[in-house]
Amino acid sequence: MADPLLNESRRRAYLDAMQVVHWLPRTELPFAAPSRACVLAHVEVLPSPLEPAEQAAVTSALPNAPRAVEPAMPDPAKVQRPRIEVPRPSVARPAVAAVAEEVVEAPVAKPVSPPPRFALQVLRAGPCLVLVELATGQAFQSRDPSYLLLKDMLRAAGLPDAPQILGEPIRWPFLQRGQLDQGPDAACDFVQGFVMAQLEQAPCTCLWLVGLPAIRFAGRANAEDYNRELEVEGLGLAWAVPGLELLMDEPERKAAVWQAMRRLLPRWKNRDE
Repeated sequence: MADPLLNESRRRAYLDAMQVVHWLPRTELPFAAPSRACVLAHVEVLPSPLEPAEQAAVTSALPNAPRAVEPAMPDPAKVQRPRIEVPRPSVARPAVAAVAEEVVEAPVAKPVSPPPRFALQVLRAGPCLVLVELATGQAFQSRDPSYLLLKDMLRAAGLPDAPQILGEPIRWPFLQRGQLDQGPDAACDFVQGFVMAQLEQAPCTCLWLVGLPAIRFAGRANAEDYNRELEVEGLGLAWAVPGLELLMDEPERKAAVWQAMRRLLPRWKNRDE
């Protein structure tokens, strides 16, 4: 703001230098020319930080200046309190709940068990049928240690030590590819069906189940049933024997096998009685 003590010519020189075309002093300036009415016609009175008395004096000094209108105080009785909207449950919520119930009630897919892997050989030794595990997956050879152990067990039981091999080994899974179910249940059905077919051709007095796969998939039993007698539906009496490889790795198991064999000897020795 220019110094109020400047004369009019110098004041206008300063304003022209600042490119100010229209201006309005806050107070009456000494030695100043009167303001033009065309300028004051478009000037609005802005709020001033002056005191009310000073503001009234300045306003009255300006010609044709609009008077400030005091804002009317609102009537407390007519003031409406703001409404608070309380959220209410929407209509779509029951639909979401219904969808959630349908998801919960949907049946859970039963996990598919991988197909077991084993190889079994069926042999006939006198009145007994032997279902033995092939640990290597290959058929017995005459000099295999496991086959020699089996011959010793048959000889100790009073049975022919040169058993007859019946058919090709049972190898599972039956198919390497395809959509056929080859889980544990299907393996049990196949093995039991194969053994039943052999029993129909020539019945036996006792079925030897040698090795855990033979016990599990022909007798539907587990390792806890080693050296026990099992009554298998459709197959008759069966004897659960540890695998040949297990007996060679843990020779201390042979004593329990011999004790169980002694209890079962009368079953095939007295077959003619």
